[in-house]
Amino acid sequence: MPMPLVLILDPPPMPLPDLEAAELGAGFDIELVPLNASHQVSTATLARADAIINFRGRHKIGEREVNAMTKAQLLVQAGVGYNHIDIDACARRGLAVCNTPDYGTMEVADHALALTLNLVRGISTYNARLLTRDDAWSTDQLAIRPVRRLRDLTFGVVGLGRIGIAAAQRARAFSLDVAFYDPHLPPGVELSLGLHRHDTLRGLLAASDIVSLHCPLTTATTKLIDHAAVAAMKPDAVLINTARGPIIDLDALEAGLRTDRIAAAGLDVLPVEPMERSHPLIKAWTAREPWLEGRLTITPHAAFYTPQSLDDMRRLSARAVADRLSRGKLRSLVNGEELRRYGFGAP
Repeated sequence: MPMPLVLILDPPPMPLPDLEAAELGAGFDIELVPLNASHQVSTATLARADAIINFRGRHKIGEREVNAMTKAQLLVQAGVGYNHIDIDACARRGLAVCNTPDYGTMEVADHALALTLNLVRGISTYNARLLTRDDAWSTDQLAIRPVRRLRDLTFGVVGLGRIGIAAAQRARAFSLDVAFYDPHLPPGVELSLGLHRHDTLRGLLAASDIVSLHCPLTTATTKLIDHAAVAAMKPDAVLINTARGPIIDLDALEAGLRTDRIAAAGLDVLPVEPMERSHPLIKAWTAREPWLEGRLTITPHAAFYTPQSLDDMRRLSARAVADRLSRGKLRSLVNGEELRRYGFGAP
């Protein structure tokens, strides 16, 4: 009898799936499947799988792909975001979809604070000036708009989940006052954490000097930070996004920065990745236009990354497969509601 086949789609660089094999144990075949030139996987390949682990989000897993997964009992998205997966199509054929939210928490929270410190302390700007300007050592050149005393500032968290809490703890360690907005948390959470809670997003935006986004991407949070939200922020506010790119309307951010409505932004994620270099904000940033100096830092969706967090992601993804195929359990199911709607019950 053939062993169950686990396909690893679009895998990160790895010589062998050794971590996955250790988690799955004996009795499984594992196959690494890179994407083709069109960023797709053949339907014939998908049809062979008993379980699928998908790394990254560079390709869509839509109805075409899901309908080809005729044997698969489980689709695991390595990482947190699964917006590139049609979870409704998966549910229609009874396919459970899981993710791995319990990795990279420390890394993303660290990155949010690193972006904050980089802007509020002017690190990259001072470094860049010293490379090209003889007068950069002069105290006359130290004034950069986002640079302020941390102890006087309020760090506002949008979305107080695992990463939001970790970011809040780090901000408090730097003597920042911390507030949050999260309509999904029950009353009293603020008391247990010792944080100030705002009942509305606008209230948090108006009160915060630094706004750090840690909410998931949903229909409700797409373009959550729009023109009206930017207008509600303090004129010296710094906006940090290590969550999902489409949460920010990039046109609104560009207008807010260009008109000095807000001071600065640190972005690890963008609405379109890789970045659209034709967008006015990205064009101004790459051209190093003077009005934007020291006010925008971008990193390449790297907040999650350390070698250790990547290993965690691999292990947790394989563990989810082992739980399903060997033990009949599910870890971090994301389409349970859809499965029940189509009459499959809770797997």
